[in-house]
Amino acid sequence: MSEQLNQRLLEELTKLKLIDSHTHINPHSPASSTLADILGYHYYTELAHSAGMPKSRIEESGLAAKDKVGRMVDLLSALDNTIQVSWLVEICRKFFGFADDQITPSNWESLYDHAAAKMAEPDWENQCLNQSGIERIFLTNDFDDPLTGFDTQRYLPCLRTDNLVFQLSQVEIRNRLEQATGNEFNDAASLRSSIGHLFEHFTSNGARACAISLPPSFEPMKIDSTESVDRILRGLIAGREISAAESTTLSRFVFWNIAEFCAEYRLPFDLMIGVNRGVYLEGVFQGQDLFDQRVSLIQYKALFNAFPQVTFPISVLAHTSNQELVSYSWIFPNVVTNAHWWYSNLPSYIEIETRARLQAVPRTKQIGYYSDMYKLEFAWPKFCMYRECLTRVLVQDFVIARHWSEDRALELGRQVLRGNVESIFRL
Repeated sequence: MSEQLNQRLLEELTKLKLIDSHTHINPHSPASSTLADILGYHYYTELAHSAGMPKSRIEESGLAAKDKVGRMVDLLSALDNTIQVSWLVEICRKFFGFADDQITPSNWESLYDHAAAKMAEPDWENQCLNQSGIERIFLTNDFDDPLTGFDTQRYLPCLRTDNLVFQLSQVEIRNRLEQATGNEFNDAASLRSSIGHLFEHFTSNGARACAISLPPSFEPMKIDSTESVDRILRGLIAGREISAAESTTLSRFVFWNIAEFCAEYRLPFDLMIGVNRGVYLEGVFQGQDLFDQRVSLIQYKALFNAFPQVTFPISVLAHTSNQELVSYSWIFPNVVTNAHWWYSNLPSYIEIETRARLQAVPRTKQIGYYSDMYKLEFAWPKFCMYRECLTRVLVQDFVIARHWSEDRALELGRQVLRGNVESIFRL
């Protein structure tokens, strides 16, 4: 009985067209051209490295795409228990007609050739979107992205601000900011003006959000004295190396100004909290960073209190941080639970976190999922994984335990999957 109910709800939720609210898609090359693009996803390279493949074999310069896939296939048998390899098999079944249970040394070449031919079709991008049920996609755009050459109705710009907040002491970043805005800045006022120029550029090109990933040590606060910022900027322009304390002051000043412009331009400010960069120094590309449990949302209380008019969709990297996120969203009207990020993006964690959020947080304040994908093919298996978890929670906790009707449970599922994305990001 419950299995049939589960299947009915899942089928209905799968019909829903989705908006993916956080990705790393390149809108100029959104889909893959070979299986190497898919197996080059950092999940696979870091797992292969962890299972014993030398970094030099994974990242060898000039390696042909087909040869790279052949090397990765040799390690798939050690990884076939992982959810990430299940995504890979689902992609191959969905898009390339793959019929086997595993990708092996005996079947991968025919799969590779068939996939390459399929990906070469001129409408491959549209095929991926249509078959995955994805209607619109949020991007992750550098602050100096011209935002030209792509459909900003399909691919929605999002101002990513990590470099501005944490790397403004670098000459390259300051030069890029000046070139992007046409403004020279040498004090707090002119720097604020430059940041405002970015917001004008992005919102005029359809941006619907601002975003940043944040280390465990960061604590936002307002810098009341602009004289200290003026002095730091003058020192940087003169070529002086600033201290760690000065770097923190500059980061806080830039971050707080970004929050102020989010309020002015009515943009949600996505905060992805808790990433500790460069933990594994010998890791593969994008396989060096981990979460740090020393982070707490108490570090953001001044921000949440100061900007009640700004919506903060919050992603936490550690599954153990979810209870804190639930409680903050429970209390603060402007804090929203946002998807299941990175190391929490596993069914075992997703189901527990989804259950807690649906039991405690207002239904209007939950963004169920985003793919975080780099290539379009990954939308299908990732959203399938989330839909399955969400359906189990809806069936067990609402239809069976609380005697909700199927239609009522489906309404909640649709709101978490899509409706809240539309309302929170003003679509």
